[in-house]
Amino acid sequence: MTPGSYCKDRAVFIAAGAACALGVAGMFAVLGQGFDAAVLSATFVGACWAGALALDYARRRRFCRELDALSEELDQAYYASALLEEPSFLEGRLAYRALERVGKAAADDVARHKQEAEAYREYVELWIHEVKTPIAAAALMASGLRGSEGSRIKGEIDRIESYVEQALYYARSTSLERDYAIRETVLAAVVREACKKNARYLIERETLPVIEVDDDARVFADGKWLGFIVGQVLSNSAKYGATSVRFSLHEADPGTKNACSILEISDDGRGIPAADVSRVFERGFTGSNGREQGSSTGMGLYLVSQMCRKMGLGVAIASEEGVGTRVLIRFPHDRRRLDASR
Repeated sequence: MTPGSYCKDRAVFIAAGAACALGVAGMFAVLGQGFDAAVLSATFVGACWAGALALDYARRRRFCRELDALSEELDQAYYASALLEEPSFLEGRLAYRALERVGKAAADDVARHKQEAEAYREYVELWIHEVKTPIAAAALMASGLRGSEGSRIKGEIDRIESYVEQALYYARSTSLERDYAIRETVLAAVVREACKKNARYLIERETLPVIEVDDDARVFADGKWLGFIVGQVLSNSAKYGATSVRFSLHEADPGTKNACSILEISDDGRGIPAADVSRVFERGFTGSNGREQGSSTGMGLYLVSQMCRKMGLGVAIASEEGVGTRVLIRFPHDRRRLDASR
């Protein structure tokens, strides 16, 4: 609220005050009190009126400034009334009470939707755990099959299991709960386990993983989440024509506060078109490669980015169409001191 906008809003009251001051001056002049008495009386009335308006402006301006600041700073603006003092002027009190009612209704609505979302997430997780039983039974029955037909059936079962696992991690990624544990993890073991889990698909796609990570290399992350991340990147490389996928670890910015270990996963696949690179971490984005493939959900790399963010890791991707793709996962060294102190 500016003085100009306030004066414009109170134009009628200002005009009434001016008329009142002039009327008093006129009465003094008619009563023969002299020019000086008329001017003095008009000045006194005008000063009192101006003082009252200035006080009213100050009260309103404080309330409006606090309300504007809170509504811009708060992520949930409906909490603003809880942080505001109830103003002393009538319109402000009415607005404050209306804001309280709106805020309470909004908070109740948000809480209800959160409960519904949590109930749905729990149902999805339960369904996923239930469906794993028939998948495991089908895999056991298929294990005795031989020949190309048996291999295809086993491959399809693996893909079903992979999509079910992806759905499980997606459901967990939307949870407000901390259902992961950051601890020191042997990186090479995680990479090998991801390659083993995707072995059938890698063989089917004729993709060779090359692991150049020392067995004593350790990072701070949740082992299961990191294994899922590596598996998603690995299966993407195989899906899009890579004949080899190389895993290497190197240090960046040693001796500085930005020191970190970077896991590089590079392949020689078809690469990503330049126009799509900046969007590959968006939810549901498949890009031109995914549309050509026909079986892409656009959720794999989205989950990779979300899970890295939750664990405090960095992730980036670089790609050149027809040459290959590099995915870089950054493990900050300052996490070591942070987690060791907990």
